[in-house]
Amino acid sequence: MTEQFTRWDSAEYLKTEEDMANYLDACMEEAGDDPAFIAKALGTIARAGSMTQVARDAGLSRESLYRALSGEGNPDFGTILKVVKALGLKLHAST
Repeated sequence: MTEQFTRWDSAEYLKTEEDMANYLDACMEEAGDDPAFIAKALGTIARAGSMTQVARDAGLSRESLYRALSGEGNPDFGTILKVVKALGLKLHAST
């Protein structure tokens, strides 16, 4: 008997806004100083909903949003802020 494996996709488990916020918080803790990690986490959250709607709300094309949030791109901070807002999330600092 052969085993079949599927690729783990975190987006499948992000069902609520609270799930998405907790996921982003965990990724921000894990990322250290790796901005691509955070961009990819935002991409995962966007895929959990509607990437097309997030792109529309952020004022970006879907293709440029995929590219920016792939973990390979290098989005500017303004793009990150637009995506966070389009996702209905907020960034905050704490000590």
